[in-house]
Amino acid sequence: MHDHLTALPDPTPRVVQLAEACLDDIDLLTGEWIDVVRPVRSSYADRVPDQEFRNAARHAFELLLRTVAQLRVPDEVAAVSEQVGERRARQGVPLEALLDAARLDFRVVWGAMVNRAAPEDMAQLAASAYHVWEAVEGHVTGIMRAYQRTVLEMGRRAEDERRMWFARLLDNAGRNPTVVRDAGLALGFEGSGRFLCAAAAARDGARLLRATAALRAAGVTLQQQPVASDEVLTVQLGARVTPQVVLAQLSDVPCGVSPVVEGLASVPRAVLLATATARVLPAGESGPRRLEDSWLDVLVHRTEELSGELADDVLGGLNATGVADVETARLLETVQTHLTGSGSIVDTAAALYCHRNTVQQRFNRFHELTGRDVRRPEDAALIALALRAREQRSVTRRN
Repeated sequence: MHDHLTALPDPTPRVVQLAEACLDDIDLLTGEWIDVVRPVRSSYADRVPDQEFRNAARHAFELLLRTVAQLRVPDEVAAVSEQVGERRARQGVPLEALLDAARLDFRVVWGAMVNRAAPEDMAQLAASAYHVWEAVEGHVTGIMRAYQRTVLEMGRRAEDERRMWFARLLDNAGRNPTVVRDAGLALGFEGSGRFLCAAAAARDGARLLRATAALRAAGVTLQQQPVASDEVLTVQLGARVTPQVVLAQLSDVPCGVSPVVEGLASVPRAVLLATATARVLPAGESGPRRLEDSWLDVLVHRTEELSGELADDVLGGLNATGVADVETARLLETVQTHLTGSGSIVDTAAALYCHRNTVQQRFNRFHELTGRDVRRPEDAALIALALRAREQRSVTRRN
């Protein structure tokens, strides 16, 4: 049965006889082991039916005794180690408790052989103890391997199911209450919870995965998986899991971050906003960028086909004949400083180290050339979009 036993001396005929004698009393040994293992089994007794537990123990002892006696092992008996490992993993039995119980096999088998041995057999029996021990350890190793393999398989299947439900949630945009409810159950999310989403380009997926692992280790309820060409992390917030906690873990991840949304049905919208933000991250960005700091870039990017026309329509007058490049640059600097500042002409003048009347004159000239007055809120919003579109077009041409 075990390749590593072939290098060991064969058990003596008397040891083989003792193992065969124990095999005749296998039901007695099984009952004895069940009594011995009862304290260890108490932590999972409710998960394994008594008859199933007894049948598996009987097959295990038959495997061990046939191995020691070097008898043929029937296929259904030879498979017991793997079957027990796989079955107990699916039943949620702790691996440590399972292995502790299996190692008690040695105590029962050895005790049974000693009780059946004559005084003159003791020397031979002691010299062959390793045959019993190796048989038990082979059984334990088989259980452990099958258990660990099954846990990995179960984990992969569970993660596949989680990914499927998250994808379904996104596909129906949170509109189907049944899908939202079932997705919440599969993902461990509360339907009425608060959520934050982060999205990173695939090239930064490893960084996002490290942040995900740290959050998961802290007991945070989350889901990470690819969405289109991005890696997306969705976190359920709570009393201890605040946006600041999440952002701290994302401190070295170039990613877009959505606003906090209420309810699981709003997560698809949060994913959309996070990915839209991720796609306009400035070159060299080293950490998270929130949507509220990126709206202009996002809006321009979402209307990419028209952004060039927007820049030309709003700012085209600056390219009129007779307008020097130096004047254009000065007007754009003044308008940009005003839009990114407090909106106060006094503050704009201070930032540019000039008189407020000079700022007013430049605004008037800008208005004259473009037809847009930066002092009017509606025009100011349009000019801000046009300036961002012009900037992005320049970056694209340089690249």
